[in-house]
Amino acid sequence: MNNEYMKFIRNFSIIAHIDHGKSTLADRLLEETHTIDKRKMKEQVLDSMELERERGITIKAKAVQIHYIKNGQDYTLNLVDTPGHVDFTYEVSRSLIASEGALLVVDASQGVEAQTMANTHIAVRNNLTLIPVINKIDMPAADPEKVMMELEELLAIPSEECIKASAKEGIGITEILDAVVDRIKPPKGDVNAPLKALVMDAQFDYYKGVIIFLRLYDGVIKKGMKITMMASGTNWEVTTLGIFRPGMVETDELTAGNTGFITAGIKSLKDIKIGDTVTDAYKPCAEPLPGYQEVKPMVFCGLFPVLNDQYAELKEALLKLQLNDSSLTFTPESSEALGFGYRCGFLGLLHMEIVQERLEREYNLNLIATAPNVEYKVYTTAKEVLVCDAPSELPEAGRIEKIEEPFVKFSIITPPDYIGAMMQLCQGKRGIYKTTEYISTSRAVLHYEMPLAEIIWDFYDKLKSMSRGYASMDYEILDYREANLDRVDILVNHEPVDSLSFITHADFAYAKARDLTEKLKDAIPRQQFPVPIQGAIGAQIIARETIPALRKDVLAKCYGGDITRKRKLLEKQKEGKKRMKQIGSVEIPQEAFLAILKVD
Repeated sequence: MNNEYMKFIRNFSIIAHIDHGKSTLADRLLEETHTIDKRKMKEQVLDSMELERERGITIKAKAVQIHYIKNGQDYTLNLVDTPGHVDFTYEVSRSLIASEGALLVVDASQGVEAQTMANTHIAVRNNLTLIPVINKIDMPAADPEKVMMELEELLAIPSEECIKASAKEGIGITEILDAVVDRIKPPKGDVNAPLKALVMDAQFDYYKGVIIFLRLYDGVIKKGMKITMMASGTNWEVTTLGIFRPGMVETDELTAGNTGFITAGIKSLKDIKIGDTVTDAYKPCAEPLPGYQEVKPMVFCGLFPVLNDQYAELKEALLKLQLNDSSLTFTPESSEALGFGYRCGFLGLLHMEIVQERLEREYNLNLIATAPNVEYKVYTTAKEVLVCDAPSELPEAGRIEKIEEPFVKFSIITPPDYIGAMMQLCQGKRGIYKTTEYISTSRAVLHYEMPLAEIIWDFYDKLKSMSRGYASMDYEILDYREANLDRVDILVNHEPVDSLSFITHADFAYAKARDLTEKLKDAIPRQQFPVPIQGAIGAQIIARETIPALRKDVLAKCYGGDITRKRKLLEKQKEGKKRMKQIGSVEIPQEAFLAILKVD
């Protein structure tokens, strides 16, 4: 078999900031190339997950093979639609490694946003050919000339390379397809060499087992072929294989330069590693592909089932989800208040929210999530270095020499009118100001260094509300720095509740503890005895609220009569309350654990 056919293959991704029209553009490309029957066409066809359609965001990168005829020649275009939110940058980087080029979509009315810049830098690092697309030119507020100038100034992309388009109206779609064929290089590879393919992604199917998504670099893969996973060293026999159009369509073989899927009767999720190299078991390739950089979770929280008998189901669900989302990590955890659960690691707050929602919807689980935390490095007096991602893991204050927390390099793109508000927000979150750059008269970039712990709470919501939705943000991990941090324990009826503890900067400890105790006072129902709620650092109480007792009217049956009888009843009630206070336990409802997420 010769390699001539590879001249007519193009592998490309679509990258953009969230809500700049990637998925709509993918719809138009599928429509223009007749990949999907017009009758079956629906909006955001590649966003197949219910959650994606509901929120209007892409969560998982999706691959699809389309055919485009130019000058009488049939070209095979392998397209990957990627997410746009900062939390899913990992999905984007994986898609770009499997591509030779990318469509960089920018909204004609919004201009260059934070994630546009971040995704462009990833593409440039991977030596991809960029095709800039100015989308939504039909909008009344569209200013494509200004956006072209921004791309030239900020990202050094020549304005003559830009294609003006409207995915909604179908303007410029043919020009985009022509540019993909003309500008993006065909894949390199040898169809006669030993099989070498990259595991891009995988998902679990109850009937077929594990479905593996591959990008082939060399060789051919056929039905019945014996394959080896190079990282795990396991051997399998290919049972089915095929391409995405955009549903799974079975074929007899997959050749070098293409993307597709295979199944090999793999039942265990542990046998697959995203980024692994697949090769021929009898004629293996010399060395594996570089694969992907191991992703490091940045935000941690505990997930506990409301019903303890759902613990095994939660483990099963997390394993299946982890196969589809390798950036998710989890380890078993137990809590006195919440029972058995898992400590999970996420890439960011939206990622955490999406995972929790997917677990609840797709696996019918009812979960409680504890407050999110970051990973701290704790240096003890015994010269140990501990890595703690939960307040309960922090040693006693007397054993701690110093604590280091993760810092991020942070950029905000905002209209100049909101610079003051953005700076105030960053400084209130312990941000260290670096520089301000003006992209144009209507856009500025603020650069800060900031503790990650300050971003994961409610920063994104505040940024959007203070800028009326115009500002966008992006961040990347910088290093660990020493900080004056305290663990604040919450005591309910003098008993510490481990799931309500939190780590915060010493300057904010008092205010946060007071705020949380006030919220818990409203969230925990009243008992037959007074319940104190206290915030404490070590043995020192720094905040307190008391839930007053519910008092039964024991005098209701006394109509008139002697005062001594009434006193006797009240004394009896007083004794009962005293005894109850000593032995009574307080049941903490689910809302109390959510109160910590609303602390300002």
